[in-house]
Amino acid sequence: MADAAHVAGCDYVGIASGNDIADKFTKAGFTATKSEFVNAPVINELAVCVECKIIDFNEETCILRGEIVNVSVDELCITGDKVDISKVQPLCFDPFNRAYHVMGEKVGEAWGSGTELM
Repeated sequence: MADAAHVAGCDYVGIASGNDIADKFTKAGFTATKSEFVNAPVINELAVCVECKIIDFNEETCILRGEIVNVSVDELCITGDKVDISKVQPLCFDPFNRAYHVMGEKVGEAWGSGTELM
């Protein structure tokens, strides 16, 4: 689901201030629907949305804690009854090279790959 337009849109939304650019979603090529769970938009063009409520923010450490209250996934990214990560193609930010990469290759089993070392 990740393509150059989605990557550019996500990057733009992250760097452009909504205080300065009222139509930044439109400029990014996105449309939004108001969330039923939190006071925030859901970007319709993205495959996964994780909606959170803020628990607290520590100004000294800049740690923000939240509670996930809803997760939605585009039906095109579901195989059987599971989310198919290869269809979601989530983006990963590479801070070392200031780049985005698409994730998707399975390389092991969670809570299983390490058991051979026990």
